[in-house]
Amino acid sequence: MPRLYPSPMQLRPLQHLDSPREVIRQFTPNWFAVVMGTGILALALPTLGAPGLGQGVWLASLLLFALFSVLYALRWLCYFDQARRIFGHATVSMFIGTIPMALATLLNGLPSYGVALWGDGVRALMLPIWWLDVAMALACGVVIPYLMFTRQEHSIDRMTAVWLLPVVAAEVAAASGGLMIPLLPPADAYVVLITSYVLWACSVPVALSILVILLLRMAVHKLPPRDMAASSWLALGPLGTGALGLLLLGQDASGVFSAQGLAEVGSVAQGVGVIGGLLLWGLGLWWLLLALLILGRYLRDGIPFNLGWWAFTFPLGVYALATLALAEVLGLAFFSRFGELLVVALVLLWLLVMAGTLRGAWRGELFAAPCLSH
Repeated sequence: MPRLYPSPMQLRPLQHLDSPREVIRQFTPNWFAVVMGTGILALALPTLGAPGLGQGVWLASLLLFALFSVLYALRWLCYFDQARRIFGHATVSMFIGTIPMALATLLNGLPSYGVALWGDGVRALMLPIWWLDVAMALACGVVIPYLMFTRQEHSIDRMTAVWLLPVVAAEVAAASGGLMIPLLPPADAYVVLITSYVLWACSVPVALSILVILLLRMAVHKLPPRDMAASSWLALGPLGTGALGLLLLGQDASGVFSAQGLAEVGSVAQGVGVIGGLLLWGLGLWWLLLALLILGRYLRDGIPFNLGWWAFTFPLGVYALATLALAEVLGLAFFSRFGELLVVALVLLWLLVMAGTLRGAWRGELFAAPCLSH
């Protein structure tokens, strides 16, 4: 007769680990994807008329970032020789890019949620945190590809969209700069605007080239294994973030460039933001439809849960925000309705993935570092 209630063994925390210290030894940057998915949900919730709930979710993502930072720092302090193996692992090393992206997501909520919680004084933290994030994003976007070229073992048949993670960090920082510019003094705003455009250029064209390789890989070698099923949604991230970044920077450009005597450049940048953002959004729509078909194919055989499921959240969330930004600029009801629909889908997916994450973390199943067996 089947049990109607869980056994004591099933209720015991970290039952899949030999000791609690394994949480630290097996901790990887993959966990920062939880902060990314939770942070983007916090930014999207006000569009559904729930700013109070958004503030609570943002605060939760801030606490998670602090916890994960401590755990990952402890791993380097306590298990240095094992921790450094990440740089030689072809998959786990890509997730180092989630650290600056998680920080940028938190930074985006600071002007609204942070000020409401702690007052206007926190605005002074925005620029230093952003520059830190820029440095981390650029380091990921350059160093990880360098390691791919010189140290790691890669092949086209084993390639997945996780190659995008270290590269996309720079455009996430660029979008954060676009959100921050209206709150800065003119001199700082000009520097941040120029830097953000450079960051966008360091990321989006490289991401698009990776997507070309990814298309070839899937056409020749078909879909990745089931445990990498969610990675097909990652392609939506650079397209949504790229579109959102162009739209935000274009809105800022007119006033910032005019203050520097470059009014004509500002007008051009504003137009490029709208057209470029719309074109990237359109390409993102193609990827979204393709990702839905691919997901349906995987669901027929079942998808094992892992931290990779967080790839369902952040890319969809940033694409939803880009959709709503287009609605504001173009004034078309379609983008408003579609954006709201995407946010609702984001809420449902976040609930599903967070439930699986809490269950897997409690049991200890999700604390596994593939680089240790590499």
